[in-house]
Amino acid sequence: MSEHQILIEGEKNAFVQAGEDTVLRAALRAGIGFPYECNSGGCGSCKFDLLDGEAENLWPDAPGLTERDRRKGRLLACQCRAKGNIQIKVRVEADHQAQVRPKRLLAKFVESHEVTHDIREFRFVTDGPATFLAGQYAMLSVPGVTAPRAYSMSNTGNDRGEWHFQIRRVPQGKATEQLFHHLRAGDQLEIDGPYGLAFLRTEAPRDIVCVAGGSGLAPMVSIARGASQSGMLETRHLHFFYGGRTPSDICGESFLRMLRGYDERIHFYPVVSLPGEASGFQWSGETGFVHDVVRRVFGDTLSNFEFYFAGPPPMTQALQEMLMIGYCVPFEQLHFDRFF
Repeated sequence: MSEHQILIEGEKNAFVQAGEDTVLRAALRAGIGFPYECNSGGCGSCKFDLLDGEAENLWPDAPGLTERDRRKGRLLACQCRAKGNIQIKVRVEADHQAQVRPKRLLAKFVESHEVTHDIREFRFVTDGPATFLAGQYAMLSVPGVTAPRAYSMSNTGNDRGEWHFQIRRVPQGKATEQLFHHLRAGDQLEIDGPYGLAFLRTEAPRDIVCVAGGSGLAPMVSIARGASQSGMLETRHLHFFYGGRTPSDICGESFLRMLRGYDERIHFYPVVSLPGEASGFQWSGETGFVHDVVRRVFGDTLSNFEFYFAGPPPMTQALQEMLMIGYCVPFEQLHFDRFF
């Protein structure tokens, strides 16, 4: 197994990239506070300057790099590997240090069940404990698919080695085609994780707002479960918003009903943007965009809450802009990972 040393300008000690690790994953395994979000080449948060040595660019056309970045020779740490010892320039921050360092684990597929018409929960088990924070995600190496895919856990860390993922079927998606149609009980794949910075802050004193759309359901269910298990909901309320296109897309309440405090301290707000497009369903609940419903419910009190959100990029961007620009909610109270 090849090993290369990576030195960050201004840092005394180098870290080691081994095997198939990217620069980013090697840094996070070493406890380096390397900036990142999506881990899949979309957001651009992990870009760095290569000062010395040579690196293999795994995805030259990754959307996370601008043309200006490419002209300056910048690279994405999640999409490149050192080809020898290298020196790089990047701003590391303590907030990005992994509280649980990611590991590669062999996992066995146990079972799956339907959540909606296009979301299914897949359950895997590994030897030893499943160590992760509520709200985090892992990279799954799906058989037959070249690059690993990022999926959030819907359960919480446990000693049983159970990893649950609620995954939305993507039309013509190579990974979901394999998972939904070819994965069989007993099959094995690699889980690499945990990753993600939008984990539950158990020390935060404010009431919690979770906002999810699409497959963003999984990390928000994990947040809700973590808040319940940790005892946070003995003194706080949790407001859970789920946005779907049609009534047939709405889900999440069944998971919340299993938690202690539902109806007393856990409140569910389903929102449909296109209520007339699903035949056989009559909808009398909230309609429109989910961030608008959040605003209607809380108004000028929005800065009093701790926010967690996950879903399509337009949803998360609109919510972030509304909270930060429209209502001056401190960035420290917003927790989300960008996925593309």
